[in-house]
Amino acid sequence: MLTLKQELQQTNLQLFAHQTPELVLQRFDSTENGLAHNEAQERLSVFGENEIREQKQESLLLRFVKNFTHLMAILLWIGGGIAFLAKLPQLGFAIWMVNIINGLFSFWQEFRAEKATEALKKMLPVYAHVIRDGEEVRIAARELVPGDIVILSEGDRISADCRLLKQNNLRIDQATLTGESHPMAKETNAIAEPVSSNLDLPNIIYAGTCVFSGTGEAVVLFTGMETEFGKIARMTQSVSSDLSPLQKEMQQVTKMVSLVAVLVGLLFFFFAFFLAHITLAESFIFTLGMIVAFVPEGLLPTVTLALAMGTQRMARRHALVKKLSSVESLGCTNVICTDKTGTLTENKMVVRNIWLPSLGMESSKSENGVEITTTGQGTDTNGKLNFAMGKETPAYRSALKKLLEIASLCNNARNVFVVDSDRANPTRSILGDPTEVALQIVAEKASIDTQKLHKEISRVGEIPFDSYRKCMSTYHRIENESYLFTKGAPKEILDRCSRIRIGNEVFPLTQALYAVVLAANDYYSSQGQRILAYAYRAVEVSSTQMINEGLEVDLTFVGLTAMIDPPRPEVAQAVKKCHTAGIRVIMITGDYGLTAKSIASQIGLISSEDALVITGSDLEKMTNEELKNALGHEVVFARSTPEQKLRIVTVLQEMGNIVAVTGDGVNDAPALKKANISVAMGLNGSDVAKEAADLVLTDDNFATIVNAIEEGRAVYENIKKFTTYIFTSNTPEAVPFIFYAFSAARIPLALNVMHILSIDLGTDMVPALGLGAELPEQGIMQRAPRKLSDHIITKKLMVRAYLYLGLIQSAIAMLAFYFAYWTNGFWGQFIDLPDSGPVYQTAVSMALAAVVMTQIGNVLTQRSERSSVFSIRFFNNPFIFIGILSEIVILLAILYVPALQGFIGTTGLSGNEWLFLICISPSLLIIDEIRKFLRNRRGSKYLSK
Repeated sequence: MLTLKQELQQTNLQLFAHQTPELVLQRFDSTENGLAHNEAQERLSVFGENEIREQKQESLLLRFVKNFTHLMAILLWIGGGIAFLAKLPQLGFAIWMVNIINGLFSFWQEFRAEKATEALKKMLPVYAHVIRDGEEVRIAARELVPGDIVILSEGDRISADCRLLKQNNLRIDQATLTGESHPMAKETNAIAEPVSSNLDLPNIIYAGTCVFSGTGEAVVLFTGMETEFGKIARMTQSVSSDLSPLQKEMQQVTKMVSLVAVLVGLLFFFFAFFLAHITLAESFIFTLGMIVAFVPEGLLPTVTLALAMGTQRMARRHALVKKLSSVESLGCTNVICTDKTGTLTENKMVVRNIWLPSLGMESSKSENGVEITTTGQGTDTNGKLNFAMGKETPAYRSALKKLLEIASLCNNARNVFVVDSDRANPTRSILGDPTEVALQIVAEKASIDTQKLHKEISRVGEIPFDSYRKCMSTYHRIENESYLFTKGAPKEILDRCSRIRIGNEVFPLTQALYAVVLAANDYYSSQGQRILAYAYRAVEVSSTQMINEGLEVDLTFVGLTAMIDPPRPEVAQAVKKCHTAGIRVIMITGDYGLTAKSIASQIGLISSEDALVITGSDLEKMTNEELKNALGHEVVFARSTPEQKLRIVTVLQEMGNIVAVTGDGVNDAPALKKANISVAMGLNGSDVAKEAADLVLTDDNFATIVNAIEEGRAVYENIKKFTTYIFTSNTPEAVPFIFYAFSAARIPLALNVMHILSIDLGTDMVPALGLGAELPEQGIMQRAPRKLSDHIITKKLMVRAYLYLGLIQSAIAMLAFYFAYWTNGFWGQFIDLPDSGPVYQTAVSMALAAVVMTQIGNVLTQRSERSSVFSIRFFNNPFIFIGILSEIVILLAILYVPALQGFIGTTGLSGNEWLFLICISPSLLIIDEIRKFLRNRRGSKYLSK
């Protein structure tokens, strides 16, 4: 067994595909009677169980602890500890609660992520049917070993990579691996030529795929992590998920803010102790106050809540966000790597054109055939068939009817009635292979009752499709006559024809006519359409046993159908919106090159005929440098494998791009995990893709990604808005400590630490959250994506918050502080004022209230940095006004609720004092509206800074 294991480790699936079934069985020392039970047990001990194994991950406890030990968290733990040492337990508890809330939010986000491997394991079936000791037995799928003989039936999910031994009309749905929803016909013969991808091997079936139709037997080649499915699992686990741009940004914000807070605190400790000669204990409390003033305790929870609100808005636009930090990542995305089927297209084959031979078409002076176009979308049977002008004659209508009857009868799609939950209103639906469903639908459009047709013309036998003949035939009796109806690849069908039907007449198939038909085929193929040809012959067969491939000769050619999975109607506009927003869209599909290029051209992904179409085999030969050069041009990737999709994403990231990737199959999981932002399809996506993704589209629509990007950009802008709002109040929180220190305590402390926390964690929180709920500003998708080098906290933001708005607010707060003294008998006095008693309580209450009231004007002006608040839809964000109301309510509670008065150190205010506060509340709004007016009118560079 060890020798067999070593051989398999050096063997490729293609080797077994090139060998006959008998040789493969011999290689595994197995027979059609299967393995003996004791032999299977021995192999199980050597090869291990057939399961997806997880790589060891960081413990849950360690991940939990990390959320409470980053730099800002450590700073707050120390700050709380100092408060306890200074005998201010209420302050210590308040600071530590901030840390606990932040840590729990962060851990909750991480805990919900990273479930792709668990979903991969769920994709594998629980049981398998095998032959052991000559008997069919049912075993746990994890007990399968190389050499086992597996029995396959319709609907079975396959448990291991196997080589087919027998098959009867076997077709396998490989969508979980390839992403393409076309069942693949399988065969048992050894192949002669190598294929570009293991997933294209016609005699190999793969773990994680499903039997669409037919039956078969196969010998197990690889199990567990050695299967193609297992290799995808290994790739998914080995891909490390980078931090999102927002997570990196918040790390930088944390470091910057923490460093500034500590340095300012230490600097003012020096001033307080050595210059102002304040006692050591008071200096520590003073330092703590400065640190608390400069650490925006409410920033992290506000960011988290703003992201959560962004996810709610996205959900209303059909995008479910699994990872909060990914919301903002969308805002800086500059490349979208999208698959084709179901995302850019409807995932429904539709017959768009029908082509019939016409009289005189072999003459170069005549039109080449009769073209019929169709209308209607997807499964809509209400569309119409329209002949080219002047071509609709009784003879051609008869020829069209003949073609559509063949298409409907040589067809395994079936009509079923779907009944709703109350067993009322049954509706008819057509189920089966998408191509065959499309043929039934186009027949219905031509007013052919396909259900009635199948009842009247019974099928006697079938010659199934296979990849060598490239055609399918069915045998029917019509009254006293028998017919063979055939459909398949145009060239293969033509080679089996000796005659051609034109209208109601039949003519010999000449070389000239043959060439015209092939030219029509090439024309539709160049548009990326899938072409099928149709033919028939009368036969004299009395027994179904005589139905075989030998009958598919001397046929009469009827015509062609051209079908396509059409682009979604809204996708072209979404792609145009991406280009306007500076976002590049690249198609990476498992479909054929011509089809991919045609769809890309139709929706505006490419605009040049010289656009590159790089197939999987082409990409295999390219170096990374060559790939980077190719990515500098318009390019479409076709017939791509999971490894290649991952490679393209990796190279794009190496080029400095922020890459979003869409996917729906298991094959997409590695690229999804590697992407900066991963997007899975919610309707038709696999569980693996959904678990690996950051974003799930509930409508599988590319246009939804563009909407999500718009929301992501808005979230980033909103974070900047409420960061400016929060930072603005830091200056008036710090200025009283500066006045206190530099006056050697002769100017009383206008705000203490509890006052600061009541602003940062009380009055400021809901208005900041209201800014986080702002809708995207007009023109946000006309801007280029932000660069990774652009930061939330910039010099411009800090100047605006601290030195412009913050200083104005500080002046107003100190004015309110002195206003309380002056109106209580201390007119004109600035120093040596009482620092305790009723007047002092009123003064600090006025300073606190002044900061809160001016923040009302601040929250309004932050709604837009460039535009007047009155030029936007003023009432389109009710959360702003809920935030303002909450500020007022919390302020009144702090000033008038006795328990809060004693805890924070405040008192109620008089009517004159409230009149003063109301008058100064719009100050920031008025001053900044003047700045915006002058900036917009004069275009002053200075004022726009």
